[in-house]
Amino acid sequence: MAVTPPRFHRLAVRDVARETAQAVSIAFDVPPALADDYAFAPGQYLTLRTTLDGEEVRRSYSICAGLDDGELRVAVKQVDQGAFSTWVNTTLQAGDTIEVMTPTGRFGLGASSPAGGVYVAFAAGSGITPVLSILKTLLRREPSSQVFLFYGNRTSHDILFNEDLTDLKDRHLERLSVLHVLSREEQDLPILNGRLDGAKVRALLTAMVPAATIDHAFVCGPASMIDDVVATLGELGLSSDRIHVERFVSGEGGRPKRAPVAVAPDAPAAHTAVLILDGKRREVPVAAGEAIVDAAIRNGMDLPFACKGGMCATCRAKVVEGAVTMDVNYSLEPWELAAGFVLTCQSHPTTARVVVDYDQV
Repeated sequence: MAVTPPRFHRLAVRDVARETAQAVSIAFDVPPALADDYAFAPGQYLTLRTTLDGEEVRRSYSICAGLDDGELRVAVKQVDQGAFSTWVNTTLQAGDTIEVMTPTGRFGLGASSPAGGVYVAFAAGSGITPVLSILKTLLRREPSSQVFLFYGNRTSHDILFNEDLTDLKDRHLERLSVLHVLSREEQDLPILNGRLDGAKVRALLTAMVPAATIDHAFVCGPASMIDDVVATLGELGLSSDRIHVERFVSGEGGRPKRAPVAVAPDAPAAHTAVLILDGKRREVPVAAGEAIVDAAIRNGMDLPFACKGGMCATCRAKVVEGAVTMDVNYSLEPWELAAGFVLTCQSHPTTARVVVDYDQV
């Protein structure tokens, strides 16, 4: 079955709101003609594209709005040496325009949320952004649900969307519990001091919500925190289909970026990739060791991609002829791999000719 691949449109910035000393949120004006293109699922993200110092730069940021907020908004935390995040935090303003890819990402529940379910979320730092979108929507659309949020930061000044979380808690006193775990600021309850790691999660769940009662858990934050929390949830009895993970890093203000293999201008093509996008076919030469996305970019083709780190699945496509090998995969499900889907930012042809279809779903 064919699907429309993600694509960029130039959108106007409606407003830029200061959330913390190091982070802003950005709302976009979506023209009525593009409303369907930018309809999102809670937990998805947007990829923004601009040119800085003559170089195209893409970064992905999670949507923080709930489905009923009536807006499209992302949060951008400024990071050390992050050219894009620094530009957004210091220069971008209302009225500017920027290229925004249509929503992508798989974090969240999809259509599997049970009525009256018990949901637990573990977030650290900017990992709260997609979690906030999910929690807002659950609290609004699942009126009998119970939600527990455990949110780790260094200090109370670092808490992103603190006012939004307080407002949500005030409006859903009997259904939402928010506990802040701070690593560099002493709190009255010892259990809330320190890092949000596996041991902390075990203690918190034992004290507040038995693992056996949890229908779904959401985890988003630094990689080490994710691995520790997910392992602990598994040890406590949660099956993998009830644990939903969003992996991204703060380095460079977005998801991890892999440097392309250097290819000399006169380097011979080791492989040929036939790329199908929007019903059109184009052949591109692929050098030895080169990823398919990098080969396409080198040959002037604009394929859908965002992170180049194997995490976002924006570059997902189906191999319909030939074979490839992938360096890493953090986003494709086992059924997708079995069906022939790959991440083309991580894929290197292993046959002389490979045909890859981006229009397959």
